[in-house]
Amino acid sequence: MNATAAMYEGGGVLEGAVVAVAGAAGAAGRATLLRLAERGATVVACDAHPERLAEAVDAARYAHGGATVTGETVDLLDPAAARAWADRTEAEFGRIDGLVHLVGGWRGGSGLTESSLADWDFLEKLLIRTVQSTSLAFQDALQRSDRGRYVLISAAGAGRPTAGNAAYAASKAAAEAWTLALGDAFRKAGGDAGPTAAAAILVVKALVHDAMRAERPNAKFAGFTDVKELAEAIAGVWDTPAGEVNGKRLWLTPKP
Repeated sequence: MNATAAMYEGGGVLEGAVVAVAGAAGAAGRATLLRLAERGATVVACDAHPERLAEAVDAARYAHGGATVTGETVDLLDPAAARAWADRTEAEFGRIDGLVHLVGGWRGGSGLTESSLADWDFLEKLLIRTVQSTSLAFQDALQRSDRGRYVLISAAGAGRPTAGNAAYAASKAAAEAWTLALGDAFRKAGGDAGPTAAAAILVVKALVHDAMRAERPNAKFAGFTDVKELAEAIAGVWDTPAGEVNGKRLWLTPKP
């Protein structure tokens, strides 16, 4: 643990932090909610699927007794709804120290000419618009924090697109560019002293979890990142000074 983390007890720099998690109802969301709660954070989750979200929130609460984990349905395609979520969170808890963006999805085909622009329309909303909405809604609060972090999960394919993966790779690349622009805003706000908030990108090839392994016991999932490992890496972004992670791609899989 670095010197900054040593200033805090229990969960380190996440002890007492307030972290929002967008797209929290999937396997990666469940693992992330649990790890953040274990590290002492108050976790405020949202997703478009209320029943799955409630299950994820309850699982985190029960697995770590005493943790504050809440959830609500938020339309992140609506910038006003995203901003209202941020405002409610800061008003209730007094601060916001992080936004973890886990909203995901995939569509693809066998080749470029077989691609449907409907896939782009779908992915542009899911993978880009939600990044725009959350970053615009949470930027000011993260800058007010002494440990603000915006964490995007991206894919190695964003920098090495394939013919059948054009819409997905282009969407991920655009989401990365927007997040790096947020990092530039944090850098400029910090001035000569350096940024106090950071925007970081965690890059994976793909994610795997226990249910996937159970369904495909003979699969190797080479290069995949387990959702528990991802959750640990997400929490670890707070353990590193803002200036060292701001505007950086942090690879959890070998670079292509």
